[in-house]
Parts: sequence; structure tokens; C-alpha cells
Amino acid sequence: MVPDRPAAARRRPRVILSVAVSLDGYIDDATPERLRLSSPEDFDRVDAVRAQCDALLIGANTLRRDNPRLLVADERRRAARAARGLPAHPLKVVVSASADLDPGLRFWHCGDKKVIYTSAAPDGPSARFGGLADVVAAGTPLDLGAVLEDLWRRGVRRLMVEGGGTIHTLFLEGDLADELHLAVAPVLVGQRDAPRFLHPARFPGGTGRRMRLIDTQQFGDTVLHRYDPRGWTA
Repeated sequence: MVPDRPAAARRRPRVILSVAVSLDGYIDDATPERLRLSSPEDFDRVDAVRAQCDALLIGANTLRRDNPRLLVADERRRAARAARGLPAHPLKVVVSASADLDPGLRFWHCGDKKVIYTSAAPDGPSARFGGLADVVAAGTPLDLGAVLEDLWRRGVRRLMVEGGGTIHTLFLEGDLADELHLAVAPVLVGQRDAPRFLHPARFPGGTGRRMRLIDTQQFGDTVLHRYDPRGWTA
């Protein structure tokens, strides 16, 4: 476990970045269909982590491209959450500067509560989404620190961030992540236009510094690396 900063000092949830990548660093291919990189065993691991979190966050591009349901799949895990007095599924969160999102996507029509954080004036998106989601103005440009503080006020103590590349880059660049779960699949994509895990950025620690590895586990043919994004070695 990565040592956590005192919650009272930061008033932000613990942030876990979760991503599956190919051996050559891609999170998908360039075709319209989603490339499923993780093994079934690793998908089950991800489901277990979801069930331990209070909220799940994705970016607008991931929502548009994948149209995920973003739910806890295992019935026993949902029941365990209910036994603790929690909703069956964590709060679902979307970060979108424009809030130009399709209300017909299945994301909005399953699970429990949803929140959109946006730089747009909230009146327009609020009218479009009706009772589907809360719409919260989060600054221009959009301020992820403010997003995390608002989630804390909503009772979120553990947040799982599931992409995509822009969102993961912003969290790492802003030093806002407490853990990185990097699942590496034995797949080569090799397509120039395919989306990558991270974009160019000025990351804390500078070029060439080594992030601290917490542990490594195998799930089927997928290998999970857990890192401390703030733990640098020489």
C-alpha cells in the first residue's frame, strides 16, 4: 500500500489511476471496435477494485469512444457494498470541458448517480441531461483539483480513474495520483493513429527519474504493475 497523505490536510479522495496497455504503449487500436487488452482474470481484478471505490472517473473522449457502462459486474461485490450501506455501484464521473456529450449513451441509463464536471456554463448541459446527472462548473480551464475537492464533499474517499490518455496525463502532470495500476497485455498494436496511454507533458520528477514499483502480479496473461507516482528512486 502506498502511504497516503493526511486526508484532513488535502480534503481530496485517494486517486487510483487504472489502465491496460499493449506492449508498445497503446490503450486501444485505430479501429471503431474497442480492443480488449486485459485478460478475463484482469477484468475481474479491475471489477474488484471498482467495488472498493466510491467513484469512477473517465474523460469525455473515452465516454464517446467506448460508451462504457462503468459498473461493478459481480453480484456478490454489489451485495457486499449494499451490506455496508453503499449504493450497488460507485458514483460515475465524467470530465468534459465542453459537456458536448450524447444523453443517449448507455453510461447515463444504468448504475446509480452521475456527475459531469465541465468548463461550460452549466445551464445548457443541465437542461440537456435533465435528471440523468449533476452538472458542475469546474473552472476555465477545467481544474482537476477543484473536481477532487468537490468529490470529497460528496463523500468520495477513493476514486478510480479509468482514462483515457488525456485524463491520465493531466492527473500525473498535476501530481494528483496516489497509485498507478498499469496492466500490460501481451499485444502489439503498432498503429500510428491509435491512442496511447500518455501524451507529452511536464511530469513531476523530470525526465529519466524512476517511479517506485510497489508490486507486480500476473492475472492470466496480463501483468499488473503497481506504482507510487510520488515515490521516485535515484
